[in-house]
Amino acid sequence: MKRSTVSVLVAVVLLAALPATSRAATEIQFWHAMTSVLGERVGEMAAKFNASQSDYVVKAVHKGSYPETLTAAVAAYRAKQPPHIVQVYEVGTQTMLSSGAVYPVYQLMKDHGVAMDWNDLIGPVKSYYSTGGNLYSMAFNSSTPILFYNKDLFKKAGLPDKAPTTWDEVESMAKKLHGAGVKCAFSSGWPSWVLVENMHGYHDQPFADHANGFDGLATTLKINGPFGVKMMEILARGAKEGWFTYGGRLNKAEALMTAGECGIFTTSSAYIGNLTRASEGKFTWGTGSLPRLSGFPQGNSIIGGATLWVMKGAKPEEYKGVAQFFKYVASTENQAWWAGVTGYLPLTNAAAKALEASGHYAKNPNQKTAVSQMNTGKTTPNSQGIRLGNFTSIRDAIEEQMENIFSGAKTPKQGLDDAVAKSSEILKEFAALYK
Repeated sequence: MKRSTVSVLVAVVLLAALPATSRAATEIQFWHAMTSVLGERVGEMAAKFNASQSDYVVKAVHKGSYPETLTAAVAAYRAKQPPHIVQVYEVGTQTMLSSGAVYPVYQLMKDHGVAMDWNDLIGPVKSYYSTGGNLYSMAFNSSTPILFYNKDLFKKAGLPDKAPTTWDEVESMAKKLHGAGVKCAFSSGWPSWVLVENMHGYHDQPFADHANGFDGLATTLKINGPFGVKMMEILARGAKEGWFTYGGRLNKAEALMTAGECGIFTTSSAYIGNLTRASEGKFTWGTGSLPRLSGFPQGNSIIGGATLWVMKGAKPEEYKGVAQFFKYVASTENQAWWAGVTGYLPLTNAAAKALEASGHYAKNPNQKTAVSQMNTGKTTPNSQGIRLGNFTSIRDAIEEQMENIFSGAKTPKQGLDDAVAKSSEILKEFAALYK
């Protein structure tokens, strides 16, 4: 037998003898925007999937903030080097749908023979991320804003251990906190999302035309009506009187609550994980539903967070791995674990039931607040969510004017009128690109 033939046979025998884990596994690139505790949980989920099988390796890569991750994915796609999976926050939904760069998740799972019970998804998530009744991105980390309060600071100000339920109560309690020397009586993370977008949905008020963009591309915002102006008047008064502290865009203001400086705070329910770790041994806190403004109907708070989008341009074998990873992520066991360790909403009815049955909410009542809030609200065309093109730029336009209002540079009506005018230009530009 020739030496070359023997060498080949020996190589084949040696390869067959190697353990499965030593063979080259198909790599799946997963770009995300999670940091701190949440980033650790994403890495843990990927590691658990990798350990559960030997065919695929999911590489979870942090790419910066939500806007930075979306921008990086778009740039990578244009350079023909996209990741397989990218986490995109809800404001990027319309941009992704219109991009032509995505492999719809319902089609991905169907193409690779992975059965999914899409009907088990909770209603707000399924409706927001579906088009034509089909889910286009994989439900992953959905949240909704809730209210947090520092029990120690409440005690210092002589307030009862109870979250405020109305904006009148927020104002009166914040004034007492401020009077007691509390540095940050009331503040909020994600200013536009919580104080404008969610407040409109929560009170069944339109945010944009065409049913907030669900019935066609929106052309103008509706935030400068009586409701929007009244909300800004309350906050402008608070900024002037010192009981409302503006802490910056995105989630920057969370640093104030994390440091134990805020008495009342509104932000994403997903903040629970970070606050739990940061406050341990330092201060105690509780949660409550978003405050209501009297005189307006009941709507629902809006889903936030992000979903996982599959980018075009990969190989069939790689997509098979993506489908298997999504199957793993969607299991009831993993959904219940993810919601339990992060504070995000359980995304399936089965996961919600599993958490309830295990006694998780009895032991962690703060995590039940967001679930209860979503279940007691009323979903209408005004509160089903907001789907706008270039939504990131629109948020910037709104928050720029919020800053002008809080600083006293503009009246609430003038600032909101200017935000609407600028946003209309942005929406027209987007519509022109995708006619």
